[in-house]
Amino acid sequence: MGWMTNETGLDKCQANYVPLTPLSHLQRAASVFADQTAVVYGAHRASYRQYHARVSQLASALAGIGVEPGQVVATLIPNITAQIESSFGVPACGAVLNTINTRLDPDTIAYIFEHGEAKVALVDTQFLPSVEVAIAKMTGATPVIVEVCDPEVNFSASGKYPEYEDFIATGDPDYQWLMPQDEWESLALNYTSGTTGRPKGVVYHHRGAYLMTMGTPVSWRMTMKPVFMAVVPLFHCNGWNHTWMMPLLGGTVVGCRDISAQAIYDGIAIEGVSHFGGAPIVLNMIINANDTDRRRFDHTVELFTAGAPPAPATLAGISKLGFNVTQVYGLTETYGHVVECLWNSAWDDIPKEEQSSIKARQGVAMPMMEATTVVDKNCKQIPMDGTTQGEIVMRGNSVMKGYFKNPEATAKAFENGYFHSEDIAVQHPDGMMQIADRMKDIIISGGENISSIEVEGAIMGHPAVSLCAVVAKPDEKWGEVPCAFVELLPGQSTNEAEIIKFVRSKLAGFKTPKQVIFQELPKTSTGKIQKFELRAIAKTG
Repeated sequence: MGWMTNETGLDKCQANYVPLTPLSHLQRAASVFADQTAVVYGAHRASYRQYHARVSQLASALAGIGVEPGQVVATLIPNITAQIESSFGVPACGAVLNTINTRLDPDTIAYIFEHGEAKVALVDTQFLPSVEVAIAKMTGATPVIVEVCDPEVNFSASGKYPEYEDFIATGDPDYQWLMPQDEWESLALNYTSGTTGRPKGVVYHHRGAYLMTMGTPVSWRMTMKPVFMAVVPLFHCNGWNHTWMMPLLGGTVVGCRDISAQAIYDGIAIEGVSHFGGAPIVLNMIINANDTDRRRFDHTVELFTAGAPPAPATLAGISKLGFNVTQVYGLTETYGHVVECLWNSAWDDIPKEEQSSIKARQGVAMPMMEATTVVDKNCKQIPMDGTTQGEIVMRGNSVMKGYFKNPEATAKAFENGYFHSEDIAVQHPDGMMQIADRMKDIIISGGENISSIEVEGAIMGHPAVSLCAVVAKPDEKWGEVPCAFVELLPGQSTNEAEIIKFVRSKLAGFKTPKQVIFQELPKTSTGKIQKFELRAIAKTG
């Protein structure tokens, strides 16, 4: 040990230490992959040389109108060229990127603008009306608007604001990027969904995002030059950090404004898309696509799914269509996915139905994480018996810095040295975690805990069902009972009695829904079903 304690002259210096940042990937790719296709959206195709130059122009233009390091630049843009470029262009001038959910109401947008102190907002023409209403509601400083007019759709520029292409044309393609001096510097600000109050601002640092981009290719078994389709909205955990990852591999990002089965199949057949991510609702969209939208392809498409536990029936259905699905799990607070269902080749020979059940497990920590496990209320490890329930907690470099301007919520989230997910899970003997429910979604009926996810999985096995959600319904005798909301496949029909009978054949009687309501399910822009709306319906009858 003696020589290890004598470190005279072994200091960090410019030669041996550079703060980790995903910005480094595009800096490198501009020369290493200069002529490789970097970005595709509609008629727009850019090489890495061109991509880097346009990003530099955006960074330069932002600096030119007074954006200073550490200030916030917001975006309300779909997954099109400008949104892809802002992933690098905003931090390249030292600013913090705040991608805002394009489906939010003006009141929430106004809150995010004010809370995040946005100096500039890049706004797609489609969403200008909401932004203008939001700005009218604000009492403090308002952001400068740059309008993004998408030539691929029929939205004419309003003419009231600088247009994105004109704006970046004022910038210098040789602008020298402001790289972070400390990898703990803030890179992005992402607001949670805020279904139980005002959304919280989750702050990402450069180090965490960099390590996400290094760990994900390992878990996704990626080789060089993948073709990635941006299906997950880039306002959701910055698209799980995949846009920051593509230059590392010399890959291509294919933009996608509106998610549809046709857009996905076209991307696979025409552009050779090899990878994308999506919520289970996207998987259902692909499975249920009509013959007109389907396209033939002869390669396996790797698909990450997250956002809600997919039903085994969904996983079984999509695996027959040329897609290999990996279940992943994470939260806004963890930059996206940090847990993966790591496949064991010993499972290759078990029945397909059992394989699908295993694939529905959330899994084990991905390479960028440290301790990720399930604990009891005293933060002690639960038995790994597949039945004992606890809370998923995690620790690692890809956990947020904290909640912006909310030290109390940050302290609560980080109690006992872990980030607390508030997701309830069991752990199997091999360490694989499987979510039982969100704390708020557990149904307690006559003192028995019922997992809404388990009941949903049973209902999804019915051949007429497209989507379903199960919530608690108040009951005088039992306190709560399961209430199922079901969205049927086109052309299919069933009734409440048949669904209840079907579930009873699979689950214990007390877990069977006592009411079934047939309707279209309310969803977020990332495909999550908005259970708070369904709870309100169930509560009022």
